[in-house]
Amino acid sequence: MAANTWRPARFMVIVAHPDDADFGPAATAARWVDEGSAGWLVCCTSGDAGADDWRTDPLDLAAVREAEQRAAAAVVGYAGVSFLHQPDGAIANDLALREQLVREIRTFRPDAVLCVDPETVFYSDGGVNHADHRIAGMAAVDAVYPAARNGLSFPWLARDGLLPHKVRRLFLFWSNRPNAVVGTEATVERKVGALRAHASQIRHPDRLEERVREQEREDGAGAGLGAGEAFRVIVIDEDEPPQAAGETAG
Repeated sequence: MAANTWRPARFMVIVAHPDDADFGPAATAARWVDEGSAGWLVCCTSGDAGADDWRTDPLDLAAVREAEQRAAAAVVGYAGVSFLHQPDGAIANDLALREQLVREIRTFRPDAVLCVDPETVFYSDGGVNHADHRIAGMAAVDAVYPAARNGLSFPWLARDGLLPHKVRRLFLFWSNRPNAVVGTEATVERKVGALRAHASQIRHPDRLEERVREQEREDGAGAGLGAGEAFRVIVIDEDEPPQAAGETAG
């Protein structure tokens, strides 16, 4: 794998649940923000099914997890967070979700979108990828291409001023086929701090930092870096300048 040298001016992270982005590309997001990028986080659900005790009130849990994610997003440096309030554990890659995501993309107009690699069902080192992760990843990809750039996809959005927008690259994380690594030596600590904000979800907080740093070392080693986050990078538009406001897509 090669070290990634391309940085988007604006990027959006789309995930299924609160905490996915922080277990995922938080150190990359923090690095890009430090270097001048603007980032936005989209959570398809509010994590209302994220408890082992069946007696938990899902609405109370959703409120807790949204607050945790907002606190974590402040640590990373996102410009903001959107919650789409899809059902936790039952996300569907349907037109309703796609329209929500296209609205988010056309509003923030990112150069890159980061999401879970939807092709990862079984992790190469063991384990099964959550269905919500895969579905949210595929929904993000479908929203990026072709829907967000297609003028006849949800044309009422354009009539409301949300014109088509071209995302230039996808950064797919938790992939079995990574091809690039973003160096994160300077921002691993921010990732740990963001994850600590998710107190309702961290079973062994005493082991958290060790776990995170070990994974970052493993990913970084693939590109000769001290720490990093690995991605499967999909180039959609090579060397095309970011789309100007008011420009329509072909």
